[in-house]
Amino acid sequence: MKLPSALRPAALARYAVTTIIVVAAAYAGWQLWDHYEVEPWTRDGRVRAYVVQIAPDVSGLVTAVPVQDNQDVKKGDVLFEIDRARYQLALDQAQASVASQTVARDQAQRDARRNRDLGQLVSAEAREQSQTKVEQSEAALAQAKVALDIAKLNLQRSRVVAPTDGRVTNLDLRVGSYAAAGRGVMALVDSNSFYVEGYFEETKLPRIKEGDRVSVQLMGEARTIQGHVDSIALGIADRDRSTSANMLPNVNPNFNWVRLAQRIPVRVHIDDVPAGVRLVSGQTATVVVDDGTQDGGKQGGGTAPAANPGAAAAPSTSSNTSTTTQSPAPRS
Repeated sequence: MKLPSALRPAALARYAVTTIIVVAAAYAGWQLWDHYEVEPWTRDGRVRAYVVQIAPDVSGLVTAVPVQDNQDVKKGDVLFEIDRARYQLALDQAQASVASQTVARDQAQRDARRNRDLGQLVSAEAREQSQTKVEQSEAALAQAKVALDIAKLNLQRSRVVAPTDGRVTNLDLRVGSYAAAGRGVMALVDSNSFYVEGYFEETKLPRIKEGDRVSVQLMGEARTIQGHVDSIALGIADRDRSTSANMLPNVNPNFNWVRLAQRIPVRVHIDDVPAGVRLVSGQTATVVVDDGTQDGGKQGGGTAPAANPGAAAAPSTSSNTSTTTQSPAPRS
């Protein structure tokens, strides 16, 4: 049916508006799909650092704890001491034993030399016995020297020092407590080892390369940490497969029709931390990788410049803290 000429402009306008709305909705839908399903970003990130479990190598009563919980320490600082008087006495005893065995060895050597000088006046059996005593005394002296070295080592290790710069945490030790060898009494967070680990869906890995620039947003922190992709994990555990007792693969016969993308760890080296931002190992972070397709693309391929080895250490020496991004988007 032919529309009256007066209605044609209004109809055309409606058709045009409808077309624009449909195109805009399709474009917005495509952009959302690309953002959430393709673009390399994730809210599943964590700030990580190396944590040293501090445990004594010798047992005994704790006589001094010069540090407090959450205190920054330098490499070589004393963390605590264990009954040094007892281990000093053990060292003195070992030194006395070495002196005694040295005297016995010297006497055995003199007796053996005297028997050799007497020649046929002494039986061959006596000469052989005197030489055996020399060898036995030398072995006893060597054993005493080893015991002396062990006593020195025990005395040295009765004073536990920080193996690296960091912050003491979870300190559960007081003067008078009994510390057992090999049992952890505190943790030391290495302040020079902070990095970020993002867990990306496997569908996003093709757009992530080593060296790509990365922006990290910490939870509750408005400022952004800059870094670059350091490495990508080459393997994760397969929960549907195990190894049987005869070393044959044991594969789960059930298959889920709904297949979720696996998450692959991507390690991010921290290049720059804004002043005042605290890094705490374990805090949540949003990780966004600049793969060269955002903001008109990256110049120079988007590869980060050579990182300053001390860049990540500076913020963490002041405090071991971590920050992660608040992202309005759902988990990616």
